[in-house]
Amino acid sequence: MQSDDLYYLLALQKVKNIGDISAKKLLKHFGSAKAVFEAAKRNAIDVMDVGVVMISSLKKFDDWQKVETELKYIEQNNIQAISIFDESYPYKLQHAPDGPILFFYKGQDVLNQSKIISIVGTRNITSYGKRMVAEIIEDLADYKPVIISGLAYGVDVEAHLNALKNDLPTVGVLGHGFQRIYPAIHRKVADRMLDQGGLLTEFWHTDTVDRNNFLKRNRIVAGLSEATIIIESGAKGGSLVTADIANSYNRDVFAVPGRAADIFSQGCNNLIKQNKAALLTQAQDIIDMLGWELMPAVTKNRQLNLFVDLTGEEQKIFDLLQDKGKMALDDIALDLQMPVSKTAQVLLNMELKNIITGLPGKFFEIL
Repeated sequence: MQSDDLYYLLALQKVKNIGDISAKKLLKHFGSAKAVFEAAKRNAIDVMDVGVVMISSLKKFDDWQKVETELKYIEQNNIQAISIFDESYPYKLQHAPDGPILFFYKGQDVLNQSKIISIVGTRNITSYGKRMVAEIIEDLADYKPVIISGLAYGVDVEAHLNALKNDLPTVGVLGHGFQRIYPAIHRKVADRMLDQGGLLTEFWHTDTVDRNNFLKRNRIVAGLSEATIIIESGAKGGSLVTADIANSYNRDVFAVPGRAADIFSQGCNNLIKQNKAALLTQAQDIIDMLGWELMPAVTKNRQLNLFVDLTGEEQKIFDLLQDKGKMALDDIALDLQMPVSKTAQVLLNMELKNIITGLPGKFFEIL
């Protein structure tokens, strides 16, 4: 990303009263963050749902010195600034409507791998919770998933540690900037993660540790992931927020059940009872639901596909699956801007032609 582009994206990120959804509308309409600010100066903004208050905030923005300071910090500390315009922006996060227009990353290139799951839960983890985290990650290790969590006390750090133990990439989504690690006791774990995964945040290095920031980062945890797993949660808590967000993104949610009277499992039990999460007792439940296979789908290219006549819509889906690998019905429809009902019909026709195959969880891949 060019420094000039990043400069104005940083500014747009900090304009009051403009969230990521509105910012995306402005960027889509004007093509760049710089063009957004220039249009505001000319009183030339006329975008649906972008009201007078937002336009006024754009005009009044004057924290350019802070933008300069943050840009300098990013460059001096070799931080990757990844925006929605970049090819490296995580594919799954693109389909989260309120995903960040810009975030900052340190670590390995793992954010676009096909198998990515998040594991979250209570900070007051019990021995039962620790055992379930360890068993699930160990049993998933052969499938090489990326493990996402928040580097917090309890379930989060246990997920990261067990991923490291099983040589799996793991990414921590932070609720603050890179100037600190919170809690500080997890600094050594964070350092190890940089060599085997990474650290990600949407917050500037000067942003302080704040409860609302941790709630806000939960949408990135859910958005990055194919599925979210809740391992121990009270009746209220951040992990339940993450589960709700994952459901709103139409992602799979799993919850590990606990004893009926156990306060640390009350949230998980409620998710299952309310059909907001699938029951999870072993790693095989995830493997079956998500249709994971040990052999990558790209190795199964059949010569038959070369000789089948495809309609225009079928060709688009074939090309997409060939490029992306296994995909969910809703993601295919969203990517191709087709109605879900129409997409489902085209996929059925392709199945009948033995071009693709359906998998559990409404996923599809090329035969």
